[in-house]
Amino acid sequence: MDLSPDEAMFSASVRAEQARRGSRKAQERRVALGRFYDELSAEVIDFIGERNSAYFATASTDGQPYVQHRGGPAGFLRVLDEHTIAFANYAGNHPYISLGNLAENDRAFLFLMDYAAARRLKLWGHARVVTHDPALFARLGDPAPGARVEEAIVFTVVAWDWNCSQHIPKLVAP
Repeated sequence: MDLSPDEAMFSASVRAEQARRGSRKAQERRVALGRFYDELSAEVIDFIGERNSAYFATASTDGQPYVQHRGGPAGFLRVLDEHTIAFANYAGNHPYISLGNLAENDRAFLFLMDYAAARRLKLWGHARVVTHDPALFARLGDPAPGARVEEAIVFTVVAWDWNCSQHIPKLVAP
């Protein structure tokens, strides 16, 4: 089901809550101004390429949410085009919750933080697991030291938005 960026970000119940609390008109103005996007801008592509950490969220068909930290060297998240991001899925402790969720529900979310610059990017989309694609794996580059790539996650962007920078702590190593 194809959703507009506004629909992907704000379900009917979220829009109702925004209306109840008085923020829906402001969100509608942002939509009318083209504030919510489905195509990655040059600024967003650069931001993604600088990240060495991300939070990847999925949910089961019955709505059980799960979020997992993903990390690697800066650039481990590869922008394949203006609508697609991919990253290697490394061998871990084998709970396979994200992969199990994606097998039944392809909706996913990426949350990217830059604590030093107090910036965060939210990306809504659909994700799929790719188990064999030598050309894609080559584009993802070498795995992090000591890591073994099991498959790739390909994330198709439906919507993205910069999040308010208020309340972002300065978690920067000395």
